Order: sequence, then structure tokens, then C-alpha cells
Amino acid sequence: MKIATWNVNSLRVRLEHVSEWLQRVEPDVLGLQETKLVDEKFPVTDFEEMGYKTVFSGQPTYNGVALISREPAKDIATELDGFPDSEKRVLAATFGDVRVLNLYVPNGRSIDSEKYQYKLDWLRALNAQLQKDVKLYKHIVAMGDFNIAPEDRDVHDPSEWEGKILCSQKERQALVEILSVGFKDTYRLFDQEDNPFSWWDYRVAAFRRNMGLRIDLILASDAMSERCTACTIDIEPRKLERPSDHTPVFAEFRDD
Repeated sequence: MKIATWNVNSLRVRLEHVSEWLQRVEPDVLGLQETKLVDEKFPVTDFEEMGYKTVFSGQPTYNGVALISREPAKDIATELDGFPDSEKRVLAATFGDVRVLNLYVPNGRSIDSEKYQYKLDWLRALNAQLQKDVKLYKHIVAMGDFNIAPEDRDVHDPSEWEGKILCSQKERQALVEILSVGFKDTYRLFDQEDNPFSWWDYRVAAFRRNMGLRIDLILASDAMSERCTACTIDIEPRKLERPSDHTPVFAEFRDD
């Protein structure tokens, strides 16, 4: 089973990129973030023609999440328990025996803003959700744009980013607490190449200069982690014309 995540930063703009990537990599499940589409405008037919089923939760201009899958989604949820939110950031579903949470974690803007506190509250709600889910499901994948670089080795210049949004101590601690529920960062299950980034700012030629951060994560429950055979950051789509500022990440899992 191949499970992928990609913040596409507007599916309307990046639909051709996504279509090409699906045909090349052939994931079983792809979670998209920042689709920026109302549900009525979601390109269901385009994915059906490639053999994929879709579920989605969107809004205009901002946010929006979708799950593109070979098999139909079951037990769909569009928010975190006990955390009603008008922003479309969560889409969970079950595929076979695997529970998948597709997440677009708030950015937080800056550590002195109200949005930063909202981000921390959101992460606490996610922690509580996962604590419930591990009691219900053995095989869980929580993936998406986490807007957190877990460690300094996930940042091109740790001194430049120290204490700033995406790298602050409170955000990283929230992620540590989520992992302690019983999850592993699949990318770190394997020896990886240097500069393992998944996001590069559009400004200052950041991609060409490899000034990136790894903020797109695939977390797997302990039982699911034991089935993981690889986790890859695919930088090819970031080289395309008019790319998303993020690139896809995918993990592969053997069948039990």
C-alpha cells in the first residue's frame, strides 16, 4: 500500500501536476491539502477517469482537503472531535484496515499572534483525537502539511529559523506529544539523504538554493510503522512550471 500527501496550493492551478504524478507514482491513497475549492467545483470526473475515487471538504480561496483513493472511503470525518471549526483542515477515512487522517495544520503566522495560539489549540485537539483513534484502530496514518519542522536537521538554516514559526519550541513539543501517543515519523525510519526538505518559499530562489524545510509528514501508528518499507520525498513536481511550494511525500507499506 502506497500512501501520499501533497499540499497543492490550489488544485485548480495544479490539477495537471497532480494527474501526471498519480499516473507516474500510482499511490493507493493521496491526501491533498490547500485545494482551495468549494465542493461543487471539485474535479471528480478528472480523477474518475484515472480510476480514482474522491472525498473532499473544501471552501473558497483558503484551506480545503481531499482524499484520492483506489478503494472507496469509509467512516468519513471532517473535523476533530470536540473542536468544531469552520476552516476545512481535516478529512479522515478508512481504507481496508487502515485509518487515514489527512491534515492541514494551521500555519500560526507568528509566535506573537492569535493564530499561533489557535495552532497550539488545534494540535492539542489532534492529540486528543489520536488518543481516541489508537483505541479504535490498529493501523493509522496521520499525514499532511503539519507546518512544523520536527528538528533542526529538517531546516536548511536552523540558526535563521530558531524560535520562529514552524520551528518554535512549543510547536515542536506539541508534535513530540503527538508522536508519544504511539506514532512514528516514517521518514525517519530510514537512512535518508541530506537536506530532506518538502517545502521551499517562492521567494529568494529558495528551491534553486535548496533553502527548504521538511514540514510535510507521514506519521504511522506503531503497528503500521512495522509495515513501512520506505518513505520518499519526491522533489520532481517542485521543478515544474508554476509548481506548488510543497512537493509530495509518500510512504510504502507491505501487506500483513
